[in-house]
Amino acid sequence: MTLMEDAKKGIITPRIQEVAKKEGIDPDLVRSCVAKGIIAIPDNPSRDSRPIGIGRYMSTKVNANIGTSRDYINVEDEIEKARTAEKFGADALMDLSTGGDLDTIRSRIMKAVHITIGSVPIYQAASSRKAVVDMTSDDMFNAVRKHAKDGVDFVTVHAGVNLSSLEWIKKGERITEVVSRGGAFTLAWMLHNQEDNPFYTEYDYLLEIAYEHDMAVSLGDGMRPGCIHDASDGAMFTEIVTLGELVKRARAANVQSFVEGPGHVPVNDIEACVKTMKSLCLDAPVYLLGPLVTDIAPGYDHITGAIGGTLAGMYGADFLCMTTPSEHLALPTVSDIREGTIVTKIAAHAADITKEGQRERARAMDDRMSHARHRLDWEEQYRLAIDGERARTIRGSRVTGSDACSMCGDLCALKIVKKALSKEK
Repeated sequence: MTLMEDAKKGIITPRIQEVAKKEGIDPDLVRSCVAKGIIAIPDNPSRDSRPIGIGRYMSTKVNANIGTSRDYINVEDEIEKARTAEKFGADALMDLSTGGDLDTIRSRIMKAVHITIGSVPIYQAASSRKAVVDMTSDDMFNAVRKHAKDGVDFVTVHAGVNLSSLEWIKKGERITEVVSRGGAFTLAWMLHNQEDNPFYTEYDYLLEIAYEHDMAVSLGDGMRPGCIHDASDGAMFTEIVTLGELVKRARAANVQSFVEGPGHVPVNDIEACVKTMKSLCLDAPVYLLGPLVTDIAPGYDHITGAIGGTLAGMYGADFLCMTTPSEHLALPTVSDIREGTIVTKIAAHAADITKEGQRERARAMDDRMSHARHRLDWEEQYRLAIDGERARTIRGSRVTGSDACSMCGDLCALKIVKKALSKEK
């Protein structure tokens, strides 16, 4: 049986217990939410990893993207990126490799870390042919099955890209048309072969594979807007309506699912975007890339994504995919992965301070830091910090004879007030 099937039968599995303990929540509440499909615990039994809960009452999770490209194939670099993402707090990792021996790369990454792993099987299906449009539906489903057998915890499939969403792209109202790589592969295949998307038309077969391996399905956002101009348009919402239907079918098949979303969204649209996704997709966990809130900050899109991610998390997004300083510019370096992971962790925590089920725990972490700052307890501050290494380095680089920081030294407000109050007493 799958985890969802167990949950529907009232069984609190060890994985559910582990997630409940980690989140500080009653195990039966977690079980009931898994049964309903509003919490997902992507955890392929073929691989031993630390399970995470994504969805209602859960802390906001962070995913890091790594992987080779056809222009740059260095497996050792990707292994280091994977370990860096895990070290600095990523809850999950997606292997988006498109160049080199994809089976070997995926296997080595999965062995290098103990966090949840996702993949995009259509990349492997496309790599088996000279041209993307030459892959067959068998190639697509065989890739899904292979990744499932290898122990991948969740796969992204762009099953919502179909003939209906294609019509919106043909209207030519978008500036950037399609920016999702999996969505572009699917769209190009459909146009070349004059057929609908096999992942959509044969979705039941996809669910059979996922059920057999107890692998979660991440319903990809192939129509996500790639710029502010294209945000919240017909193509995006047509796909989301379809994804809601696919979520319902996944739950009926006892397969866990969550829904991916945009993309580039202006700040004033984020609340409506997240809440509409939640409504149309039956309160399934929502997994967002960013969203990026402006298009004019190349080199700083980890920050534009963190701004959007904080707001999205506050309004109900459950899973944030990091962006890095190299977004839109280049394959990320190890340093980029570190920066992107940390900035997105900050966004996730900032969202948790506002969220039901996590508010008290998240604020307690900030309170502990506040007490350490009040005491000028630097070691405790480093320990509590999201990136204690960087905090220690910055303080150590600016020498001061005071126990306060070098910004104020003995003119530190905390020291002055503390001394004044002690004299008063």
